[in-house]
Amino acid sequence: MKTTFTKTALLCMTAAGFVSLASGANAAAHSVSACLITKTDINPFFVKMKEGAEAKAEELGITLNSYAGKIDGDVETQIAAVETCIAAGAKGILITPSDGAALMPIITQAREAGALVIALDTPFEPATVADATFATDNFKAGVLIGEWAAAKMGDTSNAKIAMLDLNPSEVSVDYLRNNGFLQGFGVDIKDPTDIGDEDDARIVGNDVTNGNEEGGRTAMENLMQMDSGINVVYTINEPAAAGAYEALKSFGMEDQALIVSVDGGCPGVQNVKEGVIGATSMQFPLLMASMGIEAIAAFAADGTKPQNTEGLDFFNTGVELVTDEPVEGIPSITSDEALEKCWG
Repeated sequence: MKTTFTKTALLCMTAAGFVSLASGANAAAHSVSACLITKTDINPFFVKMKEGAEAKAEELGITLNSYAGKIDGDVETQIAAVETCIAAGAKGILITPSDGAALMPIITQAREAGALVIALDTPFEPATVADATFATDNFKAGVLIGEWAAAKMGDTSNAKIAMLDLNPSEVSVDYLRNNGFLQGFGVDIKDPTDIGDEDDARIVGNDVTNGNEEGGRTAMENLMQMDSGINVVYTINEPAAAGAYEALKSFGMEDQALIVSVDGGCPGVQNVKEGVIGATSMQFPLLMASMGIEAIAAFAADGTKPQNTEGLDFFNTGVELVTDEPVEGIPSITSDEALEKCWG
């Protein structure tokens, strides 16, 4: 499924609810409240997502209340936030779920109470737990960096791969990126919905990072103790990649391994420019959030729910490979080009 969206394309949606947004929805939105619930308020990715939601909410006259977990995986705080939004009568909830299974009962309650629920960045499982999903094709994001890493190595038979994942929960964004990378690199995946069950001697091991720099540093140190010859490092996001680099640097091995990641935030792109990260897959969280607010405004105006031009409830907000070392056959943009559009 490939449905790449631009702001222009968004305004050309079918009767699913976006065409009349500028008129009826905007007029009705002044009495509408909405919620944004992210995994954390520290990760730059979610900071940018919040900026996008706030800007669009102000433009459309929607009252936006924002909440976040203390760390990635803090599902209890997210559940409490949804409860608060239900009690406040929020017309719509945008959420990046930390644990889709644990959140399912409260999300069901929110929808039964009349709220439109949209997953941002991380799909629920099944995706129909929410009314719609605005997200990156996370598997494709992983495939791109895996293909790039394999092409850069040439002979991958001597690869020693460190996998720096998110957290112990089975979060879709985690295993989709992880297994996308492995497939792109040429590793046989037994179960595309699981992490760590592939049988390939090139994989040194997996460790969790909680999506932050400290976690990335610790995970890299742990895996280096297992095999000091690691020469390929996959990371769930760019803060984890920065931590992995610092760990390698502390051993004097910063030039030993290719580091690849996913996010495309301005700090991460700068790390590509400086050679810390070899390649990253750029996402567009500001677009995810602004589209989500527009969908809530449309729903408040006439009750319509978002569907894309294929009549589906998944909106692919796009992904681009960022590297200053392009390889033939894999489309990419440079770090300078990416710095002009990071997280738009």
